[in-house]
Amino acid sequence: MLKEKLFFRSDDDTDFMPIIPINENDSEQDKNLVIPDTLPILPLRNTVLFPGVVLPITVGRDKSIKAVNDAYKLDKLIGVLAQKDANIEEPEPKDLCNIGTVAKIVKLIKMPDGGTTIIIQGKKRFEMQEMISDDPYFKASISLFADDEIPVSEDFNAYISSIKDLAAQIIQLSPNLPTEASIILKNIENPSFLINFVSSNLNSELTEKQSLLEINDIHQRAERLIFILQRELQFAELKDKVTNKTRTEIDKQQRDYFLQQQLKSIKDELGGDSNEREITDMKKKAEAKKWPEAAKALFKNGVAKLERMHPTTPDYSVVYNHLDLMLDLPWLDYTADNYDLKNAKKVLDADHYGMGKIKTRILEYLAVLKLKGDMKSPILCFLGPPGIGKTSLGRSIAHAIGRKYVRVSLGGLHDESEIRGHRKTYIGAMPGRIVQNIRKCKSSNPVMILDEIDKIGSDFRGDPSSALLEVLDPEQNHTFYDNYLELEYDLSKVLFIATANNLQNIQPALRDRLEIIDLSGYAVEEKVEIAKRHLLPKQKEAHGLNKVNFKINDKVLEKIIEQHTRESGVRELDRQLASIMRYQAKELATKNKVKSTVTSADVEKILGQSRYSNEIYKTANMPGVAVGLAWTYVGGDILFIETILGDGKGDLKLTGNLGNVMKESATTALSYLQANAKKLGVDPEDFAKKNIHIHVPEGAVPKDGPSAGITMLTSLTSAFTGRKVKPFLAMTGEITLRGQVLPVGGIKEKILAAKRAGLKEIILCWQNEKDINEIDGNFIKGLQFHYVKTMQQVVDLALV
Repeated sequence: MLKEKLFFRSDDDTDFMPIIPINENDSEQDKNLVIPDTLPILPLRNTVLFPGVVLPITVGRDKSIKAVNDAYKLDKLIGVLAQKDANIEEPEPKDLCNIGTVAKIVKLIKMPDGGTTIIIQGKKRFEMQEMISDDPYFKASISLFADDEIPVSEDFNAYISSIKDLAAQIIQLSPNLPTEASIILKNIENPSFLINFVSSNLNSELTEKQSLLEINDIHQRAERLIFILQRELQFAELKDKVTNKTRTEIDKQQRDYFLQQQLKSIKDELGGDSNEREITDMKKKAEAKKWPEAAKALFKNGVAKLERMHPTTPDYSVVYNHLDLMLDLPWLDYTADNYDLKNAKKVLDADHYGMGKIKTRILEYLAVLKLKGDMKSPILCFLGPPGIGKTSLGRSIAHAIGRKYVRVSLGGLHDESEIRGHRKTYIGAMPGRIVQNIRKCKSSNPVMILDEIDKIGSDFRGDPSSALLEVLDPEQNHTFYDNYLELEYDLSKVLFIATANNLQNIQPALRDRLEIIDLSGYAVEEKVEIAKRHLLPKQKEAHGLNKVNFKINDKVLEKIIEQHTRESGVRELDRQLASIMRYQAKELATKNKVKSTVTSADVEKILGQSRYSNEIYKTANMPGVAVGLAWTYVGGDILFIETILGDGKGDLKLTGNLGNVMKESATTALSYLQANAKKLGVDPEDFAKKNIHIHVPEGAVPKDGPSAGITMLTSLTSAFTGRKVKPFLAMTGEITLRGQVLPVGGIKEKILAAKRAGLKEIILCWQNEKDINEIDGNFIKGLQFHYVKTMQQVVDLALV
């Protein structure tokens, strides 16, 4: 803001306030005033005394008080000289101006605080000849200037009139000066006093006032005063113009700004502004922060911008939040990895039963880190059915290697800004979830679980899986760019672990970046161990039964698993065990005791009759019914293929909510059977006389895939030949028109499903033998496998 300049002194300036004497013609009386050649000297700061002008002065220096007291006791006359530099507390003779004014002390007032206030009136100008003494106060010999002779000329009268007019205009343009001041000025008749009075009230530098006092010729003094007044008038007009223009344009925001400035001044008086303290705290944090040079430079620019902003402006919070995020991010802060491989294996084994492939992969990663000291983290993807512990395994890995753990749920995500962040200029903008979780865990090398990566949405609102391409590429993620952060962040040390149920739902480019580790479902034996080691202790604690001793033996657990659950994981088993614990808790609360062992009868009482039974596979099936093995995203399952023949024209009908691939398998099986009818013992003429209906039960469940090919052909052959399919036999494999059997996937899940269902024999493609060899022999005990290459072998094995 422009420094306010006024013609007259405002009421705030209370050090010196000129007073108009009652009688301006005192100069007539002053002619008889006897002024000695030697006078005590009173140095004045910040002002110049002119003849005729009355000033109240507060005297504070000891020397000045003594000089005033001595002068008041004698003739009340004292020499007043202005200091050249107002900042000097104890002036010396060289610090005083040579020309000053003889003053008469009109009144001396002793103040209650011990100070002295005097009212003095200027009498005559003088020049200091020599400083006689400076102790106890200044005393100097002086020579007086002659009184001003008033010129009798039109020019001088015009000067005096111009001075009055200019002074009146300045008073009118200054809103803080009373209008009565212009009336007083018009009534001053003595030209010499008018010049002195106006000069005394100029809001000019002290040197300019002193120069006016030093001009001997009154004509020249008037001319110089007019020049100064014209300059002051121009400034007053300009200020008035700016003020009026601003007043018309000012709006609420500007008004608030001025009020906030005043509030800031008040806060400063009360001990500083909180915003300044916040910025100072930020700077202190930044000094101790370990971060890249680019981040340091961006932070400095942001702080500089914040200091120039007012806290009420909308952008202030945007910049502040951005800087706060930069300070919260760990940048170059890493947790130390625990390279003790034996301990890591022990932790992994304690937390999860089985899963040897994943545990081996993690130990390999740790081994390389231990030897090399630094490597890009792999991007792992745990693929498997729900409830087998994919997510909890991530937490276990973090615990084993001594890293922080964070989980990002990607299920249903449809906005790429959730990954990469919003531009910070938007209202409600936030960094992406990756950066948010890094900020939360305070480490730049956590284990980050990207949960349900196969369930990311993709529509008109965005494609987050495409944004993940940068995050999950070890060659790119060391310069991951978040739109909110507006800076590259190194994610190369983060161990990303994605989890998925269905690989087909992950887009190919993203799938290519993932190291897929298949997690198959659990066998009954594995579920028994998991229940004993993890589920039972957890449910006991959850139901307040920690200190109650009762047992559930392996046979009972097997009954629960086989007759009350049918899943790849253990979630349903966990719920069934929770039901048993609730029953036990009720028994304890009502009877104060529980049975020491939970028996099969107790299970039936608590959980009810068996929900699943293997009896269906033991009944003698009619010809045309075969058992197939299927893979679903929740694990393996068994399905029936039913074929029935009726009189007709050889039409083929398919029902059971089948997909295109499965329909094509049925067509292929029929074509092969027609081409090889005699070889398989079928009358070729039957195909023209019989309508064929193939149905797959559970019609509400969609089914698709090529793996039911050999089951379809077996069912068709059984129906046409009248030969039954062996009981307790299942099969899986794709067929060709040439009669070959091709391998299929999901073998472990399918085999475990067959084992759960109580089947005894399984027919597979010979190329799937390697998949069987990977399964723990204990889990497939009691199963007999038949490996085939052609359909003829399948028919020979399957039909009685």
